[in-house]
Amino acid sequence: MGIADQAVRGEEAGALFSGLEDLRGLVLAVSGGSDSTALLVIAARWAKAVKKRRKRAPKLFAVTIDHGLRPESAREAAAVKRLARRLGVPHRTLCWRGKKPKTGLQEAARRARYQLLAQAAMRAGYGHVLTAHTLDDQAETVLFRLARGSGLTGLAGMAHALPIPASDDAAIFLVRPLLRISKARLLATLKAAGVRHSEDPTNRDPRYARTRLRAMMRELAREGLDARGLARLAARMRRAEATVAFAVDAAQAALASGPWPERGPIAFEAVRFRDLPAEVALRLLGRAITHAGDEGAVELGKLEMLYEALRQARGPLRRTLAGALVSLGGGRLSVERSPPRRRTARRTGKG
Repeated sequence: MGIADQAVRGEEAGALFSGLEDLRGLVLAVSGGSDSTALLVIAARWAKAVKKRRKRAPKLFAVTIDHGLRPESAREAAAVKRLARRLGVPHRTLCWRGKKPKTGLQEAARRARYQLLAQAAMRAGYGHVLTAHTLDDQAETVLFRLARGSGLTGLAGMAHALPIPASDDAAIFLVRPLLRISKARLLATLKAAGVRHSEDPTNRDPRYARTRLRAMMRELAREGLDARGLARLAARMRRAEATVAFAVDAAQAALASGPWPERGPIAFEAVRFRDLPAEVALRLLGRAITHAGDEGAVELGKLEMLYEALRQARGPLRRTLAGALVSLGGGRLSVERSPPRRRTARRTGKG
């Protein structure tokens, strides 16, 4: 048996959960599938070993989100509860209530899952939620984003840890400790422990893009582009992303006379802006639009079109994007909140 098929053992688990030993508690996201069930088993063993060594370990709290989309979900949540009890881990099932969208269901379910997990952590007084994303998930994410034309940020894949909002003024850290572990090794871990898991039939449904990409990965692996290679690409993209972000910070400091105003226009000297490397200028423009606008993040394709228009402009130019007004003229590039749209008054009567 090669390392790719070996169960995750104690010492390795210690490395996977490194840095979490001193926390008060951890919420484990456990759906009942193979990956999250393995997370529960590995985390329970790790916490027991930490407590034996240090007399204290983070408390574990397993949470299952029942989206109510399949008739089997309640039974699967009950199975997780039984396993958690056997491992000495408290468990709770939370349900996604309310009307479900007819389109974009998977994305809506994902957002609801993270929101419910973050709220569960807040109620428990914990600051971290652990999910069971694997090396294979990272590879699928890179392919998924590549197919949709993502830039550096998207191709960097999933981060090991990132904040997720739990309320209007608080955030919880989402941690993915198994991101370098293959699904095969998690299956081997469950087999060695004699633990069963559920299978979500939607994972084999070709209507979903991730399912189709998962099937493609077997063919790509034959050409040498396997999950580990795609994850390695993501790691290199993260390095490049960090470098570009550093350069954008430096450009912002150099071109701005001080902190950007909350409501007033953000202004740059047009010549100095045009002299920036294209990726740095593009990111700085997007950052300014997001700061000044009121419609959230800017779509990369639209931002690229606007940047190209600014770069080629030989005279004044005014464009709106994501709730921001971008103006070029008089040697200055300014970004500010777009004025409210005027409503055309309805005319009634004849004539």
